[in-house]
Amino acid sequence: MSQALVPTTSSAAARMEKFRRDISNPLKLRLFMLRRLPMAYLAGLRVAALRPEAATVTVRYKYLTQNPFRSIYFACLSMAAEMASGLLAMMHVQSGPPVSMLVVSLEADFTKKAVGLIRFTSQDGAAIGQAIAESRATGEGRTVVCTSTGLDQAGDVVATFRITWSFRAKR
Repeated sequence: MSQALVPTTSSAAARMEKFRRDISNPLKLRLFMLRRLPMAYLAGLRVAALRPEAATVTVRYKYLTQNPFRSIYFACLSMAAEMASGLLAMMHVQSGPPVSMLVVSLEADFTKKAVGLIRFTSQDGAAIGQAIAESRATGEGRTVVCTSTGLDQAGDVVATFRITWSFRAKR
């Protein structure tokens, strides 16, 4: 991976840090979700960690997230998984000129019943940053397959999502 394509200017880093601080503020996050992601707000998604290289989002088993089998509904799990990679994408988009972002594909593997608190982590920040930088440099679209892994409180994998993001620099 070429480091020259990843934004390293202090203003880009400052914009990414401001985004991280804003999203890490519980009140600002709730207001953002209420305005832009109302279902995530109702499901009670929370940002547990956000760094340029990785993000963790949690979802808890409760009345609004349950399915008839007494576990977390798959759509709620997919919201948390997508939000983990989506926050990384949004953070990197903030680093420079406008870039459109869109989920173009989603695959999932469910390995264990999801009950309790589930933590989805995506560690694809570097790949996302690289794709966005390349799109800005060339003006062409780029795609990245991000993996979000959901762990229960015991540390067991309950689900793995592969979310394909498309990025294209706006003119």
